[in-house]
Order: sequence, then C-alpha cells, then structure tokens
Amino acid sequence: MDPVTFGVLTASDRASSGDYEDLSGPAISEFLSIAIANPFNIERRVIPDERENIESTLIELCDAGCSVIITTGGTGPAPRDVTPDATEAICDRMLPGFGEQMRAISLRHVPTAVLSRQTAGTRGQTLILNLPGSPRSIREIIDEIWSAVPYCVDLIGGPYIETTEGVWSAWRPPHARRAVEE
Repeated sequence: MDPVTFGVLTASDRASSGDYEDLSGPAISEFLSIAIANPFNIERRVIPDERENIESTLIELCDAGCSVIITTGGTGPAPRDVTPDATEAICDRMLPGFGEQMRAISLRHVPTAVLSRQTAGTRGQTLILNLPGSPRSIREIIDEIWSAVPYCVDLIGGPYIETTEGVWSAWRPPHARRAVEE
C-alpha cells in the first residue's frame, strides 16, 4: 500500500495561544487512525486565525507532500473566520460539492449550518477540506464525505488511499479500483 501524509490544521486564536486545548485536531487524527488502511503520518499544526498564516501553512503542508489537508475552525461568518478565504486563495481549483454536502449534513443537526462557509479545493496533488471547529460536527461530516475523498485524491495524482474494511468504504468506479494488497 502507498504511504500517505495527511495535514491537520487547526485555525484558532485561543487554541494556538494555549487558552484552551485543541480537541478538533485530535478528533480528525482519531478518525484517520480508524479509517485509513495505508501506512500514514500526520503533520499537525495549531495556528491563529490569521489569513496570511493560514495560507502559508497550507502551502507549507502541500509542499511537504500532504495528500489531504483537513482544516478545522474559522469557517463561520465572524470577521476572524478566514480559513475558507485562505483556502480559496491558495487553491488551483475549488470543489463546491464538498461544501454543499458538508452543509447539508450539518443542517440535519443544527439550523445554524447555513452560516457555515466550509469549502474544499485542490492545490497540485493535495486535496484541502475545511471542516468546522466542533469535534462532534467534524465526525458527523467526515464520516459521510470521506467515501469521496480517496477517489478525488486518485484523480489529482495522489497516492491510492485505502480505507479500513468494514469501517469506511471509499467509492471508486470499477475501472479505478485496485486489488487489495496483502
């Protein structure tokens, strides 16, 4: 199996300053440890809600070979919520279907999901997903959208991501499926 590098970026003024413990980044890491069958490593960052800092950190993680970067925090309408803006600024292509689906999932749980600006895009061979800052919301969303992520990474030239059998299934068209390696 191909090795995979994931980036997990928490954008939070308070978590980056130590005012409170980042629970969102670890929630994403926990999901990956359960869902991914490939050997993998995670590059984690906790930074303030500063657009330029988010942009440069996303670029750094892309350049470091992350196939998927999952951000958490900064997706709302408040003035300091700039993660989607930073993501759009550094991406080659935006994938609006991810944002639409993430909001649809969240709307089943909270009416304020319409305020979310979650988005996704690609930079080179990296897929970037913006998730909200709540660990509960992260799991509600990532559990449902993850089936599309491995094939998206295939299409942009990244490694073949395999999911843990019986936990999360990656969806690929028949022509894009590989035999499971022992």
